[in-house]
Amino acid sequence: MRYSQLFLPTQRETPADAEVVSHQLMIRAGMIRKLTSGIYTYLPLGLRVIQKIETIIREEMNRAGAQEVLMPSVQPAELWQETGRWNVYGKELLRFKDRHGRDYCLGPTHEEVITDLVRKEVRSYRDLPLNLYQIQNKFRDEIRPRFGLMRGREFIMKDAYSFDIDEEHAEKSYWKMYDAYVRIFERCGLKFKAVEADSGAIGGTFSHEFMVLADTGEDAIVTCTSCDYAANLEKAEINPDYARDRYGKPLGSKGLPAEKRGTPNIKTVEEVTRFLRVRPDRLVKTLIFETGKEPVAVLVRGDHEVNPIKLKNLLGVETVALADETLVRELTGAPPGFTGPLGLKIRILADNDIRPMEDMVVGANEEDAHLVHVYRGRDFDVSGFADLRFITPSDRCPRCGKDILFIRGIEVGHVFKLGEKYSQAMSATYLDDQGKERLIVMGCYGIGVGRTAAAAIEQNHDQDGIIFPWSIAPFQVTVLMLQPEDSEVASQAEKIYNGLKEANIETLLDDRDERPGVKFKDADLIGIPVRITVGERGLKSGQVEIRLRRTGETDEVRLENVIEKVRGFFREPVS
Repeated sequence: MRYSQLFLPTQRETPADAEVVSHQLMIRAGMIRKLTSGIYTYLPLGLRVIQKIETIIREEMNRAGAQEVLMPSVQPAELWQETGRWNVYGKELLRFKDRHGRDYCLGPTHEEVITDLVRKEVRSYRDLPLNLYQIQNKFRDEIRPRFGLMRGREFIMKDAYSFDIDEEHAEKSYWKMYDAYVRIFERCGLKFKAVEADSGAIGGTFSHEFMVLADTGEDAIVTCTSCDYAANLEKAEINPDYARDRYGKPLGSKGLPAEKRGTPNIKTVEEVTRFLRVRPDRLVKTLIFETGKEPVAVLVRGDHEVNPIKLKNLLGVETVALADETLVRELTGAPPGFTGPLGLKIRILADNDIRPMEDMVVGANEEDAHLVHVYRGRDFDVSGFADLRFITPSDRCPRCGKDILFIRGIEVGHVFKLGEKYSQAMSATYLDDQGKERLIVMGCYGIGVGRTAAAAIEQNHDQDGIIFPWSIAPFQVTVLMLQPEDSEVASQAEKIYNGLKEANIETLLDDRDERPGVKFKDADLIGIPVRITVGERGLKSGQVEIRLRRTGETDEVRLENVIEKVRGFFREPVS
């Protein structure tokens, strides 16, 4: 491709509304342009990167036995109503009516559509297993789109769905997709980690997120320094058997009765513990949550935070949310900040770390007051204990008890065990070898294509621009024609360009009538792995300069050896 003919509007200045590196560089490198909030146009350079990623995905999905389909973006409400998700998915689901007044949505995901297809076509166990995938635009009406392609409203996604006769075979399909994802992200040249994750709105019993490791990632990852345990912050477990410091020393003895202490206008953990001169791990926070069914109180140590995902999963409800001040006053007689477990008439759940505690400090259910010398069993009881909090850096690995690390990552893929969630709701069945009707067991597997491109940039850049991995670079080589008006420079640059094309090496020829400095800056900005510079000075000795974008390593190469030199990079990729 000739740069003079390529629609590649690069920019020198960083866009004011671009918060993260990938968003800044994708705009500056002429890869994307914003149409409206969270919706982008892919320009030729950006689309080439997207297509490279899609090719890798298709090759690995096909290799794993999946078959490509393409489903409609517009989905009828009836399918979502069958699964119950029409009313619970939330405002991210963009709903509308057609001219006949029928309800539809723009698909954020395709579990209902694919299950409807399969239930109409699959009859026998002989039709299974089946794995169908697509690469298609999705739409989720994010409340606050940000970070460019990281969190947009319209985005390109690969979603796949497996169908099996039972859990055993579904397990095999799951790990087959897991292995395919490992190959996909390895081929994309990314440093990543697969971590245990919550299944969220998709549902199911088990899932893994594939996280590209980057300091700018918006997701926290917990990983063990010894074993292979890794999970995202929402999913990370706390094993009480490996508690480092269960709780602080008691303040007094069990014989002391609960005593009220005035805490005027003091309600935060920091304020209360400083005022009462106790450690935060002596304080027990009582938080009231609304669940859509009934309010529930949750007890956690003062130095811990309730994990609402764990609470939601324990209760088996769709959502949980902190109660507003009106409900808190109605249930406790006091404003938030002074809630305690004594006298509460609602269900009380406690985090596991509350179980061994004695001589606690709690809210008094009275404004400007707390209680000290409180004991579970004597002063209040709980309905049950569970892991209900977020893990902290001071916790240990729940698998082996060794130290853990917190790192940052960007989610680019997610694999789910769906089980019978959708097949049961939509009556997707098959006849087994005995002629008995059984539910199909499903799995679901997604990759954010644009997000993968953005994550690659977050992980591969420097102060000068993008450093694309070889496999997903828009071009593998750029040839800079420094003095296009010089016939010898133009001739040799054209010769190298045509030779590389004949060798099936994707090459961009910068034949613009621009200053060399502009060409060098643009070449670094767009991140092509190999740069060949053809100029008057080098040609005097029959040489050109070859520079590797990632390392900055340069080499003076004779004209007759250029093609073979570049071929060598394919045998030993530069990234």
